[in-house]
Amino acid sequence: MKLPPLGSLRVFDAAARHEAFGRAAEELHVTHGAVSRQIKQLEQALGLVLFERRNRAVFLTDAGRQLLVLTRSLFEQLAAGLAQLRQPAADAPLVLSCEPTIAMMWLIPRLPDFQRAHPGIQVHLYAAGGPVDFAAQGVDVALRRNDFEWDAALHAERVCDEWTGPVCRPGVAGSPGEQAWNGSPALGSATRPGAWRQWAQASGHKAPRKAGPVYEHFYLSLQAAAAGLGIAIGSALMVRDALRDHRLEAPCGFIRDGSAYFLLSSRPYGDDPRAVAFLAWLRQQAAASLPDAEGRDAGPDQSVAS
Repeated sequence: MKLPPLGSLRVFDAAARHEAFGRAAEELHVTHGAVSRQIKQLEQALGLVLFERRNRAVFLTDAGRQLLVLTRSLFEQLAAGLAQLRQPAADAPLVLSCEPTIAMMWLIPRLPDFQRAHPGIQVHLYAAGGPVDFAAQGVDVALRRNDFEWDAALHAERVCDEWTGPVCRPGVAGSPGEQAWNGSPALGSATRPGAWRQWAQASGHKAPRKAGPVYEHFYLSLQAAAAGLGIAIGSALMVRDALRDHRLEAPCGFIRDGSAYFLLSSRPYGDDPRAVAFLAWLRQQAAASLPDAEGRDAGPDQSVAS
C-alpha cells in the first residue's frame, strides 16, 4: 500500500488531538482551509472517513481514533529518534563561539583548568561576536553578552553580570576624587561607544574631560590603556589578569553596567552533558574573577579548580 504523505499525517494528528480544525490550524500556523483540504485528501487516499462533520464541529470516527493511536506512536518515536541523532558523540569536541576580547584576555588562560578537570572534553574555540548560526558554523555553545537580541528559540543560561570601570597603567590617573585624571584622555571603543557615559551616570563620577582616540575593538582600547596612552573603560572579567599582574589598575573599582554574559545553545542543555559541565565551570571561574557586591577586587586567586 502506498503510504500517505507525512505532512498530511501530521495535520491529521493535530486535528485529531484537538478535535477541531481551527485549533490544529493555529498549532501548525496554517489556515483552517488548508487543514480541511489535507484531511479530505488523506481520507480519499485511505478510503476512510476519519471525522464526522456535525453542526460546524468535527468528531473522530472509529477509524480516526485508531489512526490517532498510530500517528501518536509514529511521531513520538520519530521525535525520540531525531533527538538521539542530534546528541553529539561523547568524545566529540565541544565547539565554542566566544567574543574575541573575552576569549583572549580571560577565557583562554583558564581553559587548561577546564581540560584538567574534564580531560574527556576537548574545547574547540571559534572567535566571533554577535548573532551565531549554530548549524552553519557547527557551533555547540556560544558565550555572548546580551547587547543584542538573539533568537527566542535558543536555550540561554546566565553566566554572570558584567562589571565595568576605568582602567589605566598604574600611576597614570590621579585619585578618584581629583576628577582631573592627571589630564589623561578617555580612550573609546567603537564596539562599546556609550561605555564612558554609562559608567559616569551609574557611578556618579565624571569622565576625563579630554577625549582620546576611539579604537575599533574593545581589546585595542584596553591595550592602549596598559601602554599608558590614556584611561579606558574595562570589563572586570577581561582585565582581571592585568590587574593581578599590575599591568593595569582600576582607580574607581567596578560597578554593574546592567548587562550580563550568557551561554547560548541551540539544543536543551540536558541533551549535552559537555555543555552542562562547561557552563558550571564558566560560572565558577566568573565568580572567582568578579568583584564583590561593593565593587572591590575579587583578590589574587582568580582561578577555581573544578
